[in-house]
Amino acid sequence: MRQGQPDRKKSAEQYRGIFNALDDGVIIADLENGLVVEANPAAWLMHGCTRQEFIGQQLTTYVHPDSLNDLKEYTSTFPSDSSLDTRIKHVRRDGSTFYAEWRATEFNYEGRSCLLITARNINKQIAVEQTLYQQAETRTHEQNTLLEISHTLASTLELQPGLILDQLRKIIQYTHGGLFALEDASLVALATRGTPQLEHATPIRIDLQNPEILVTLFNRHQPIRIANVWSENPQAQFLRSLLDDKALELLEGMQSWMWAPLAVRGRIIGGLGIAEATKDYFTDHHADLALSVADQAAITMVNAELYGHAQALAVLEERQHLARNLHDAVNQSLFSAGLIAEVLPRLWDRDQAEARRSLEDLRRLTRGAMAEMRALLAELRPSTLTDSDLGDLLRLLGNAFSGRTNLPVAITVVEELTLPAEAQIAFYRMCQEALNNVAKHAKASQVEINLKQEETLIELCIRDNGLGFNPESTVTGGHYGLTMMRERAESAGAVLTVTSQPGHGTELTLRWVKQT
Repeated sequence: MRQGQPDRKKSAEQYRGIFNALDDGVIIADLENGLVVEANPAAWLMHGCTRQEFIGQQLTTYVHPDSLNDLKEYTSTFPSDSSLDTRIKHVRRDGSTFYAEWRATEFNYEGRSCLLITARNINKQIAVEQTLYQQAETRTHEQNTLLEISHTLASTLELQPGLILDQLRKIIQYTHGGLFALEDASLVALATRGTPQLEHATPIRIDLQNPEILVTLFNRHQPIRIANVWSENPQAQFLRSLLDDKALELLEGMQSWMWAPLAVRGRIIGGLGIAEATKDYFTDHHADLALSVADQAAITMVNAELYGHAQALAVLEERQHLARNLHDAVNQSLFSAGLIAEVLPRLWDRDQAEARRSLEDLRRLTRGAMAEMRALLAELRPSTLTDSDLGDLLRLLGNAFSGRTNLPVAITVVEELTLPAEAQIAFYRMCQEALNNVAKHAKASQVEINLKQEETLIELCIRDNGLGFNPESTVTGGHYGLTMMRERAESAGAVLTVTSQPGHGTELTLRWVKQT
C-alpha cells in the first residue's frame, strides 16, 4: 500500500511533466458551466496570459465572436464516444487573434464531464493557404482576362493598335507603352500609351541599322526584361542606342522595360514595349503574360493585313465587274448606235419610213446606254442606292434593261418612297436580279414593274410573259438566283413570293412592312 502511493505520485508527476512540456496547448473545460478547469503552459502562453489569469475563465473568453456560433454548434453536437476536429479563431489577452486547430474529446476529470482540447496555432498554415488561394484567384483572373483579350482581339477584323495596348494593361500594369510594327528597316509605333504628349505626338520611328538588331529583338521569340534602363547593363545600353531623342520619351521617368516580340512563323513583324517607373518591376510571370498577349496581337495584325488584302481584292473584282458591264452593255449599245448613225443618211435617201424606225432604234439605244451608265454610277456610289427615291431607281433599271434587250418595260410607281437602307437595297437588288433572269432565261416579250404602298405595306411586283418554270424544282432547274434573292429578302425583313408555271410567265412579289 505504501509502495503504491509513491508509485502513483511518481506517475502523476510524470504525466504532469509531459502535460506541461507539450508544444500544443491543452485545455480542460467543464462541459456544464464552460469554465477552464486546467491548461498547460503552452495554452495560456499562446493567449498571452498567466496560469492564474487563464484558469477559471469562461472558455468563450478566448474565442473570437466570429467563431462563437461554430463553438456552440460544435459543443452541442459533440458525441460522447469519439473526438472531433475543427478550427476556432482565438483572442489573446491583448486583443490580437490567431487560428487554432482543435482536436477535442470528452472525458471525466475529477468527477466532472469535461472536454479535453488540444489546440495548435495554425496561423502560418492559414497564411500559406491564403497565399495559395490568392495565387489561384490571380491565375484564374489572368486566364479569364487572357480569354477575354483573345475574344476581343479576334472579334475585330480591322487593326486597332490602341485596343491592343489597352487590353495588355488589363493584365499587366504599366506606365508607358507602345505597339510597334516592322516596316522595311524601321519599327513604327502604331499606338502609344502614357502621357498626353506621348500619345498625341507624331508616330515614333526607330530605324534599324543592320539585320543583327532584328535577331536581338526577336530573342528567339522570348521577351526581354531590363531591370534598370539607365544602367550599364548591355541590354540597357542596346535599348538606349535604338531610341533617338523622340523615342526616348518612352523611357522618360521610367526605370524598368519589357519587350515582347510579335512574330508569326519565326518572322518578326513588330513588338510590344512597356515601361514602369519602378526598378526591376517586370517579373518572369509578367513576361509570360506579355508574350501571350503579343502572340494574340500578332495574329490580329496578320488577320487585319489579310482583311485589307481581301477588301482590296473585292474592290478590284467590283471594278472588273463594272468594267465587264460597261463592255457588255454600254459598249454594245453605243456600237450598235454608231452603226445606225453611220448608215442613217444613206437609208434616209432610200427609205424614209425605214429611216424613222432606225431613228427610233437609235433613240432607244442611246437612252438605254445613258440609263446603263447611270446605273453603273449608282453602283460606284453606294449612297445613291439608299438616298434616292426607290421609284427612280426602278425606272433606271427598267430603262437600262429595255435599252439592252429591246423589250418594253411598263413601270408603275404609285408614290415616292425612300426606305431604310437595308430594305431599299433589297428591293433594288431583287429587281436587278429579276430583270437579269428575264434577259437570260424568260424569252419574254413584255415586262411589268409595279411598286405600291398600302398603309404600312410596301409591295414590289415584277411580271413577265415568258417561258415560266416550275418553282418547286428551282434548285434542280438551275434557278439558284431565287435562293439568293430569298436570303437577301429575309435579311431585310421582307418576304419574297414566286408564282410561275411553264408557258405562263413568272411573277415575283416582294413585300415589306414599314415599322411605325
